[in-house]
Amino acid sequence: MAQSTRKKPDPAIPGHCKLPYFNRELSWLSFNRRVLDQAFRQDTPLLERLKFLAIVSSNLDEFFEIRVAGLIQQVDSDVQERSIDGLGPREQLRRIHSVVASLVEDQYRCWHETLIPEFRRERIAFKTLETLTKREKAWVRRYFDREIFPVLTPLAIDPSHPFPQIGNKTLNVMVALDYPDTPDVENRMAILPVPRILPRIVTLIPNQPGPSRFIFLSEVIKLCAGKLFPGCRVLSAKAFRITRNSDLYIDEEEAENLLKTIEEELRNLRRGAAVRLEIEEGVDDALFKILLDHVDLPKEYVFQINGPINLLRLMGLSDAIDRPDLKYKPFIPGANTAVLPGETIYDAIDRGDILLQHPYQSFQSVIDFVSGAATDPSVYAIKQTLYRTSGDSPIVAALIEASQNGKQVTALIELKARFDEANNIQWARKMEEAGVQVVYGMVGLKVHSKCSLVVRRGPEGLRHYAHLGTGNYNPKTARLYTDFSYFTAREHITREVAYLFNTMTGYGRPHEFRHLLIAPYNLHSEIQRMIETEARNARKGLPARIILQVNSLIDRRTINNLYRASQAGVKIEMTVRGICGLVPGVPGLSETIRIHSIVGRLLEHPRVLYFENHGQESSIYLGSADWMPRNFFRRIELVFPLEDPELRRRIIEDFLPVLWNDNLDAKELQSTGAYLPIPINEDDERLSAQSHFISTLARRVDSDDLG
Repeated sequence: MAQSTRKKPDPAIPGHCKLPYFNRELSWLSFNRRVLDQAFRQDTPLLERLKFLAIVSSNLDEFFEIRVAGLIQQVDSDVQERSIDGLGPREQLRRIHSVVASLVEDQYRCWHETLIPEFRRERIAFKTLETLTKREKAWVRRYFDREIFPVLTPLAIDPSHPFPQIGNKTLNVMVALDYPDTPDVENRMAILPVPRILPRIVTLIPNQPGPSRFIFLSEVIKLCAGKLFPGCRVLSAKAFRITRNSDLYIDEEEAENLLKTIEEELRNLRRGAAVRLEIEEGVDDALFKILLDHVDLPKEYVFQINGPINLLRLMGLSDAIDRPDLKYKPFIPGANTAVLPGETIYDAIDRGDILLQHPYQSFQSVIDFVSGAATDPSVYAIKQTLYRTSGDSPIVAALIEASQNGKQVTALIELKARFDEANNIQWARKMEEAGVQVVYGMVGLKVHSKCSLVVRRGPEGLRHYAHLGTGNYNPKTARLYTDFSYFTAREHITREVAYLFNTMTGYGRPHEFRHLLIAPYNLHSEIQRMIETEARNARKGLPARIILQVNSLIDRRTINNLYRASQAGVKIEMTVRGICGLVPGVPGLSETIRIHSIVGRLLEHPRVLYFENHGQESSIYLGSADWMPRNFFRRIELVFPLEDPELRRRIIEDFLPVLWNDNLDAKELQSTGAYLPIPINEDDERLSAQSHFISTLARRVDSDDLG
């Protein structure tokens, strides 16, 4: 197989001088709109709808910190790099602002007009200053004196007190003050930075019977702000929040010690340039100008909010409110039935390949694969990639234990996993102290592959066992993300996994991979080859079909080859959860392509590829890579084939048809860019793929059964 990573120019497609593409940023915002749609859905439990509303805020935070920040940098640097659809950075920012303004307006409309009234009917109230009773106000003031006043530090803003540095995404209250002793001085201003340690939502009079009542911390501070300024009159108090550029600026060629460099950059993030200001409506114009001048933001990056700042804080309420009737019915992941009683996971793998579908089937087997190796006297070595993991990671604990037990342990930790850099640094230090050989990624490439390799002695000598996955080694997200885990001892597969680890940890030239698809070496070229094979078969009048599930599709060459395949008559069905640059349904170009997006209870996360490959056995691959330039050329990605007949049957018959026939959580992408619900006829079965897999692979339980 070719190992080249060089991109070749795309020849023009006849009849289409300018090919259509959707803009990456606007496509991502469209995905966030579909998340918001879940908060409006009447058939979604109320507390779960609150979570979707919070996720919208979290997604927008990251979007501004990374994507908008990058576009602003391009404008400031006079860089005119155009997006896949031909838009320059200024025009993209203009369109982004328009879409985000509408999205935020609908987000708060959902909060005020839909969710709050429904919570009220369920005897759950969210109080504001205007709706507090006298008794509640008295309780709030006592709470403020006891829990909040001691940790607040008012910061005056005047010629002798410069404007303070406002941290990224921190809650702040801007207070307008009147000093009676100096009537000639107007526009006195102070800032109250709110420490992160304080809870952002307070339970009002928690032990009182009756409805559950909550109040946002900002409302408490606004009510009681006068206590921090004795002798002054508070004219107004408004909460605000600044989002800053949070991308890491690292020249890996110049950074002698990547670990120390990233630690320094994490400290610098606190001083990143502002890219968004969220502030409550009704702020005094003069004070507003002072704030804008300080953060150096034009008004198009300012969002005046009608409601509480940062709805992400609502996420924790689902756990705080004990109302199982307002949540999804829980389920227990199904066990790995391939492992018989008294066996190890390695005994089961010796009998044949294993494929698990998370979170419908337990992630425990993945933990057992590593933790079992830590104590198994027959295990000599463990090699492991870690991109994102949990704060109390059992995988990391097992690697440390294995090293302490004298095994050779190598952990390849990706320090540049965005927003998990600090976590990964912490784990890297702990593992190094325990004797684990820790490798910090690769220069110029981000290690995104999900693989674990165990070297174990059996009756016939040393044997390799591999776990390959589509998701991270994180037990917490494994309960929320849909993913696949694959266990194998097939020699030709495990041998290439070993070659990959050697490539990542050493300086040797990459091995020629014949079975695994590895970015940036052969993944992109092999995918193009398989697409072209389907197109060639279709032109010969042979059956030709491509079925795909990925998170994102934005690689221009891949999209162009899919257009060509469609022109040749290949039937193409794609489930693309988020960003999609391909325009389906264009006559003469993409009319055989249909694209669905599923947004439901769980986050769709697998990457599954099916190529019909007429005349030979169909090709089925699973892996870690989305179809984006960064995944193809700037990351180490691993995509693996399924060869076992039963596992292939499960994907072809039990998984892909259910995914595609989802008509409850899926929406179909139109050539206009709109996502419309799947039409349901009167006789059609209502199908949610996620609910189907829960009912067939997991066990539904009552909340009491979970203990």
